[in-house]
Amino acid sequence: MTDLLEARTLAPQPLDHALALPARYYTDPRMPALDAQAVFRRSWQLVCHQSQLSGVGDHIVTDIAALPLLIVRSDETTIRAFHNVCRHRAGPVASCDGKGAKALRCRYHGWTYGLDGVLRGAPEMGRTPDFEPSDIRLPEVRVQVWQGLVFVAIGQAAPFADLVAGIDARLGAERSLAGFEFHHRSSYDVACNWKVYVDNYLEGYHVLHIHPGLNSLLDYRSYITETAEWYSFQYSPLESASDLYGSGEALYYFLYPNTMLNILPGRLQTNRVLPLGVDRCRVEFDFYYAPDASEAGQARRARDIEFSDEVQVEDITICEDVQRGLASGSYEAGRLNPLRENAVHHFHELLRRAYRNASANGHA
Repeated sequence: MTDLLEARTLAPQPLDHALALPARYYTDPRMPALDAQAVFRRSWQLVCHQSQLSGVGDHIVTDIAALPLLIVRSDETTIRAFHNVCRHRAGPVASCDGKGAKALRCRYHGWTYGLDGVLRGAPEMGRTPDFEPSDIRLPEVRVQVWQGLVFVAIGQAAPFADLVAGIDARLGAERSLAGFEFHHRSSYDVACNWKVYVDNYLEGYHVLHIHPGLNSLLDYRSYITETAEWYSFQYSPLESASDLYGSGEALYYFLYPNTMLNILPGRLQTNRVLPLGVDRCRVEFDFYYAPDASEAGQARRARDIEFSDEVQVEDITICEDVQRGLASGSYEAGRLNPLRENAVHHFHELLRRAYRNASANGHA
């Protein structure tokens, strides 16, 4: 792994002379393991919206860096996240999302845990010497609820307040995300490295060329991208979206390393980019809307979903083309556009720092 962690490639680069990451960071078969350890196990990960865990016992299951997780509302005021791995013989404590569970029962041998993660029952273990169920509990990871969104951290990560510093003030009370309601999830499997998809999200440079429909809604001349310590955001006035989104602003946040918040009037869309291999990823789009049961509101939602799918297909096509180019052996590292690709540079600098830290910690 020495070539992936070489100091020269991972040295900080000034924006006005920056190069993109070399092709090997998108194609080397060792990258999934490096990204899991250096990036995903050391960052905050979006897992759901609190509206999906509205009742006690409501739970969802997910995986982060190959670690199965179970997120559950354990009481009226608390959301917890546990390793979804039974302490008996590693079976799944929950196999799928659920509502109103009274307890968490492993389907392998029936070991049952309370919503607090403590073992409550283990069939036919009553006469086992020195076995006390209350001493056994599911390992727990940190949970943070912000703007109605639920995040977890499975290892060391920056303080959550640093991750979102300044966003609340930028949104203001009138654009709070907490009041949205979960509508549905659309998932896309994409034949590219997860970082290719993130790179593509982080710049509006390609909108003119790849997204004719989206370009007609945005004012490219006024399209601005700014960066903070752990996130970047792009925003543009809406030029011709009155029949779909109304007047206002399109605001796109990227929270390192793989979370996107697409905020338009009356609508929140969150994206999670999940690695599936060195050249595959899954993008989960969760749609949330302000409460509106009217026929007009339902029609707008249908058009929004259709339009989002159109844009996503365009992005998938170019991302898969880019992955083939990265794997071709022709490409090394291209010069970034300082005006339009400052958020790509910001993301790559965060990755370079993560990989430098991995090298310092002995992942060589």
